[in-house]
Amino acid sequence: MTTVGTAPAPALHRDRRFRTFWIGETISQFGDRVSELALPLIAISLLAVTPAQVSVLTALIWLPNLLGVFVGAWVDQRTHKRRLMIIADLIRAVVLLSLPVAYLFDAVTLTQLYLVALLTGAGAVLFAMARQAFFVALVPPSAYVDANSKLSMSRAASFVAGPAVGGGLVQAVTAPIAVVVDAVSFLGSALLLRGIPVTEVAPPPQRSSTLSLVREGLVLVVRHPVLRAALGCTSTVNFFTFIATALLVLYASQDLELSAGAIGIALGAGAFGGLAGAALAPRVSRAIGLGRTAMLGVVLFPAPLALTALVGGPTWAKVGGLAAIELVSSVGVMLMDVNLNALIIAVTPADALGRRAGAYSAVNYGIRPLGALVGGALGTTIGLRPTLVVAGLGGALAVLWLLASPVRSIATIDEPAT
Repeated sequence: MTTVGTAPAPALHRDRRFRTFWIGETISQFGDRVSELALPLIAISLLAVTPAQVSVLTALIWLPNLLGVFVGAWVDQRTHKRRLMIIADLIRAVVLLSLPVAYLFDAVTLTQLYLVALLTGAGAVLFAMARQAFFVALVPPSAYVDANSKLSMSRAASFVAGPAVGGGLVQAVTAPIAVVVDAVSFLGSALLLRGIPVTEVAPPPQRSSTLSLVREGLVLVVRHPVLRAALGCTSTVNFFTFIATALLVLYASQDLELSAGAIGIALGAGAFGGLAGAALAPRVSRAIGLGRTAMLGVVLFPAPLALTALVGGPTWAKVGGLAAIELVSSVGVMLMDVNLNALIIAVTPADALGRRAGAYSAVNYGIRPLGALVGGALGTTIGLRPTLVVAGLGGALAVLWLLASPVRSIATIDEPAT
């Protein structure tokens, strides 16, 4: 098997700078989980939206990723990546706070929800493009898998507590007020980032136009065998899983007739799988190889979604069924993400992190709005349950991209892959 960086990985939990970054990410992720539940519930409970309108709301969150290829090239030319991350956090906090303000004046509209989704998505793109270089400044290559595991554990933990707390908050204080939690989390993240001492290296003198850098990022992703396979795989997974994501809360609320609290409990309980998957990812990778672990995750992530269509019975059975499906799916997504993310960073030249991330995200995340819109169309025409089956089975086929690439034979991050 091929190996892809060495030197013993440092103890990241003893690195104050990484710990601070990790805490900031954890706080922000927790707030995001509240908003992910609250935003569609605002639309469903206050505005009586259709499946197509819910899918548009989900699509708008991810639509700015289509511009990621340009944002990434622009970020590569900036020295102060941390400053850009702080600005992105502050933008998202202000935008989200507009919802509770509008609610207090009984002025929430679908147009405002769409704008909030679009602007928070734009802030997320800016943050993600700058985060790539900031991550590399904090973490040595030998610790990429461990660092991604820790950050993914936080993300998984947020899926455990976030939906349950979010569902409770929505029922107790209404969805628009619950969004305040996410706004505060962004403020906390910005404050913590500001206190992290880091040496940010100025980019080399610009020899190319922004459009040339954009083209370089696209060419890198398309021509590199590892990046090309990873992009094909994750884009396929994202397309199909977002068919389901766009409709899951609507399906649980309308077809399964579950309350906001019950939906939060089901999603939160299932997310324990993500916590376990993130913790296990480095161990499984060492046991069977990085590439094989990623392939296992690619199948386990989307396939269980097809079983969502079979959930039924009394309330406890519906909640338990959704939780079990989310549990297995969450293990899968972490086995995939932790290993593929580490591999992608390892094979990317240090001076091309932003434009590679932009090119990659433009396709990988840009396809999510398309998946959400297709989900809305299919949910309207063939029904929610058949659409969920299509999403689960179609997503599992993404593993074929990795099977036909060098990724399947990569064991560890030890030497540069070509």
